[in-house]
Amino acid sequence: MSRPRLLLDYMIRLRAYPVVRRTQEGAVVGGCSAVVIFGLASAGQYAHALFLMASFGASCVLVLTLPQSPLAQPRNVIGGHILSAAAGLLSLSVFGQTPLSMAAGVGLAIFAMAVTATLHPPGAGNPVIVIGGGYGLWYLVTPVATGAVVIVAFALLYHRLVSGHIYPVRKV
Repeated sequence: MSRPRLLLDYMIRLRAYPVVRRTQEGAVVGGCSAVVIFGLASAGQYAHALFLMASFGASCVLVLTLPQSPLAQPRNVIGGHILSAAAGLLSLSVFGQTPLSMAAGVGLAIFAMAVTATLHPPGAGNPVIVIGGGYGLWYLVTPVATGAVVIVAFALLYHRLVSGHIYPVRKV
């Protein structure tokens, strides 16, 4: 019997198998997240456009590991990212590239997501990204909307073909 098999048998006897299973699932989720991020970065490079934002990494964590969470549902992911980026653009146009603008943008983003029931915590960082980069209106299309849709589409495929979880969760 090989060493890895002996170790696995020993861990099963110690009731450590759930830990091993979670570790394996975590490796798959991590690999899938890397594929999404790499795909967005590569597509942006070939299209000479920006398809990637820092907050997309956190969105991958939510949609791939907590698919039943209300914060990970497609409406929240797409709506939360778009509303938050729009709040950043509005704040940038009113206050310019200042710390006050960033604070107002994040506050407005959280308010907008709460009022529209599209809370998605990674999206709350979008105003800081938008204001810090001094981006314009097209930033809502690419990378914000495009990237959010790609993440949701990948999550749909991942949960249907790999994890077996129900995504999106339907409200009753």
